[in-house]
Amino acid sequence: MSKNEQVYLDLCQHVLDHGFQKGDRTGTGTYSVFGHQMRFNLQEGFPLLTTKRIPFRLIASELLWFIKGDTNIRFLLEHNNNIWNEWAFQNWVNSEDYKGPDMTDFGRRSLEDEAFHKVYVEQMETFKKMILKDDQFAQQYGDLGNVYGKQWREWKTSQGDTIDQLKSVIESIRNNPNSRRHIVTAWNPEDVPSNMALPPCHTMFQFYVADGKLSCQLYQRSADIFLGVPFNIASYALLTHLIAHECDLEPGDFIHTLGDAHIYSNHIEQVQKQLAREPKQLPQLKINEEKMSVFDFEMEDIELEGYEPHPGIKAPVAV
Repeated sequence: MSKNEQVYLDLCQHVLDHGFQKGDRTGTGTYSVFGHQMRFNLQEGFPLLTTKRIPFRLIASELLWFIKGDTNIRFLLEHNNNIWNEWAFQNWVNSEDYKGPDMTDFGRRSLEDEAFHKVYVEQMETFKKMILKDDQFAQQYGDLGNVYGKQWREWKTSQGDTIDQLKSVIESIRNNPNSRRHIVTAWNPEDVPSNMALPPCHTMFQFYVADGKLSCQLYQRSADIFLGVPFNIASYALLTHLIAHECDLEPGDFIHTLGDAHIYSNHIEQVQKQLAREPKQLPQLKINEEKMSVFDFEMEDIELEGYEPHPGIKAPVAV
């Protein structure tokens, strides 16, 4: 059994056994603990869960979207990635330009009303097509504001300048590997109230160089354990691999530190189903070693080998 996967399964069991029942922003309700840490040795295989299928191509395209500094969902839709659609869709259906059926509380109503769900799917498909075909519409309703990519690559200062945090941290790793300041933050207090579709859940990460290896620690303020955390683990593991490659280092550990770690109340059965499964061998990550900069990578430069997981387990997204 892989230790890399077991630490995640142990977290699931811990929250089921000891989590506090709490209300939340979405109205769904959670079982929650505060403060938890997992460590993944990236030398022991790529930490993409095997106890359920995780769509790695979605993770990779989202990460490249962040790395490019992009904040518009058009890039994601071009790669058949729909994981950020809901927040942009909300902006459209709540605007004066929207003339379709009422989509108020569309997330919850779509789960409870089959007829409404059909209408919701039709409206979402219309929205996606318009994002892809209409530049003006995409600019107005596809942009999510100052989310991760913007903060990573174009942090605005009080003097009106911008800071490319990701580029700076890579230069710092290469030129001053012993520094304790290899940090990128996405939590901008000025932008959180008004300029972000969703305040960043993975708020800051730090790199550490030792013994020829690059390690990364992420602090995540809010962690949806069943749906979100498996994506976050794989995403930051991939980022660590890519930056290690650019800096001529081996990947070390990924340390995942969680603030509010929660299982939504409508994910309990899915978590229990996953816990009943036996983990399989982890896959191996293969990247195009001819690409020397993290900023040059495209989807065709990244692939997994040997990923043979258990089937996926569906669960509703709390928006």
